[in-house]
Amino acid sequence: MLGPALLVLLCSFRGLAGPLPHFLQQPEDIVVLLGAEARLPCALGAYRGLVQWTKDGLALGGERDLPGWSRYWISGNAASGQHDLHIKPVELEDEASYECQASQAGLRSRPAQLRVMVPPEAPQILGGPSVSLVAGVPGNLTCRSRGNAQPAPELLWFRDGIRLDGATFHQTTLKDKTTGAVENTLFLTPSSHDDGATLICRARSQVLPTGKDTAVTLILQYPPVVTLSAEPQTVQEGEKATFLCQATAHPPVTGYRWAKGGSPVLGARGPRLEVVADATFLTEPVSCEVSNAVGSANRSTALEVLYGPILPAKPKPVSVDVGKDASFSCAWRGNPLPRITWTRLGSSQVLSSGPTLRLPSVALEDAGDYVCRAEPRRSGLGGGTAQARLTVNAPPVVKALIPAPAFLRGPARLQCVVFASPAPDSVVWSWDEGFLEAGSLGRFLVETFSAPEEEGGQGPGLISVLHISGTQESDFTRGFNCSARNRLGEGRTQVHLGRRDLLPTVRIVAGAVSAATALFMVITGVILCCWRHGKASGSFSKQKNLVRIPGSSDGSSSRGPEEEAGGSEERGPIVHPDHGDLILDEKEALEAADPTNGYYKVRGVSPPASPDSRVKTSPIEESQERQLSVMCCPAS
Repeated sequence: MLGPALLVLLCSFRGLAGPLPHFLQQPEDIVVLLGAEARLPCALGAYRGLVQWTKDGLALGGERDLPGWSRYWISGNAASGQHDLHIKPVELEDEASYECQASQAGLRSRPAQLRVMVPPEAPQILGGPSVSLVAGVPGNLTCRSRGNAQPAPELLWFRDGIRLDGATFHQTTLKDKTTGAVENTLFLTPSSHDDGATLICRARSQVLPTGKDTAVTLILQYPPVVTLSAEPQTVQEGEKATFLCQATAHPPVTGYRWAKGGSPVLGARGPRLEVVADATFLTEPVSCEVSNAVGSANRSTALEVLYGPILPAKPKPVSVDVGKDASFSCAWRGNPLPRITWTRLGSSQVLSSGPTLRLPSVALEDAGDYVCRAEPRRSGLGGGTAQARLTVNAPPVVKALIPAPAFLRGPARLQCVVFASPAPDSVVWSWDEGFLEAGSLGRFLVETFSAPEEEGGQGPGLISVLHISGTQESDFTRGFNCSARNRLGEGRTQVHLGRRDLLPTVRIVAGAVSAATALFMVITGVILCCWRHGKASGSFSKQKNLVRIPGSSDGSSSRGPEEEAGGSEERGPIVHPDHGDLILDEKEALEAADPTNGYYKVRGVSPPASPDSRVKTSPIEESQERQLSVMCCPAS
């Protein structure tokens, strides 16, 4: 029973005190156009105290005219509890959160957000009010809003009232998260009918649905359109040709630039170029570049020049192993292209036609020089040949040179020639008693010399010489082997030494000496006989005269009476069989000052010699001698 009584008592006291302060109306969020008036309502009931407004927590003051805030004031009947906040004209800085507060009662209204809406201004078109575009070249137009509109505007492109597609929208956000500049770029490729067209960029928002427009006019420009021609188009090498460069452009042409093969033609200006044609105009076209304020355009053309065959590079020599394939390349140039044929040097047989010669599975006999021949066609100009050598790598080819015959115990020389590709690793002489590659061994000596390359392309040659000092009997009966080896194999040959006999040479010399001696004796005898006959006044001794003939070596030679019986015979040359210093060539032996080399002694009277070595006086010579004796020395 005590609880309900206390509740009734409390209600009685509250009824005696009156109602508590409370809000009859609180401010709400509001959106206001820039420059308009904003009104935030606030009404309190059962409150007669101080009422004030705050902006983002900052107190504006309790007076009705709000000193310090020229555009702010409070309106309404304070006695009835009306305290409305007015702002006029609204500016961007007024955008904030506002509260109505009853300070003495400790009451605060809910916060009300004031947003200021700024209608968009007319956008800006970069480069306007007229924009130059190049026909056929992709371009763009940019429309920009400065970014002070709230909310951010939408930018649209229109042409003749029709919205254009192909635009890209871009919006910049500032650091304070407010909207910055807004851009919209329209991409287009203009054509000739776009010249003078008007395009509109429209900025619109919910504040200004109709939007604001900015127009731009297109001025179509284009770089030069160039045509290049040559007169005449086909010329012979060395003749003149004229190039003509024509162009249309907007704005007008400002300059010409000529080039050949990418290199400027010095001194060339204007739309004409005169040249003397050569072969390079086929591979290095002439170009004309025309410029104006917008840009430039380039056209090029090649001149049809007729010229004879030209060989930029000679065919390279080829070296292959035997049995492998070989190929040559010979790239003759000409206009028209020349006819190319391949032959072997010294032969007229055509092996192939075209710039390439292929030789499958070459053999050793394929080695040699090959000729690439170019023959002009309808131009009738020039022509030429080029050679390339094929070297076939194979085992060495060894050939023996026929040696000169040698005397026993005299010097001898054996030779072999080696042709090989690749060059031989070694050349070796061998015989029954040993072998020798270089240097000396006993009475043997080996020397090696370079030899001229043999015709046929078997590779460079080597001459290997085996010298023998003091030949022996066995040297004339055995063979001497000359062998060479390279990475592909071995080649060898055998050389035999011929022997030269000394006796036939001595006989020829001795016969000549005997004949001369006999003639000298006859003449001397006649002269002495006549001289003695005149001195003795016609009386001559019946005794035969003694004739002395000087010797050829020591000067001592005599004939005694006991030797007269053999006066019709002469002693032949004495041959020393152990003579080994005679030279190899018989002709040289005969031309020496002393052909017998001191071994032959001729005497007027000498001891009888063997029948093989005797030189007899002929019967005719004996008869002539007797007749002269009778004539000069008659018998008493």
